Amino acid sequence: MNTKKESKHVRGKVVCNSQSKTLSVLVERKVKHPILGKYMVRSTRYQVHNDQGEFELGDSVSIKECRPISKTKKWEVVG
Repeated sequence: MNTKKESKHVRGKVVCNSQSKTLSVLVERKVKHPILGKYMVRSTRYQVHNDQGEFELGDSVSIKECRPISKTKKWEVVG
């Protein structure tokens, strides 16, 4: 009865690492325009928890959804 919900995984690029344990990761996805049918690029920035501090600007990282760590941080770095 108690099944654990599988967390979401996405890949993105580090755009800011100025905080000590937080990264800003830009995730881009393609969506189809409802009328024109063209594919457009939409992007979202996530605040991601990072314990080790091993990632630099421009690095490609994989992140997963986790419990809320702060008001805006609900994701953590996988690798």
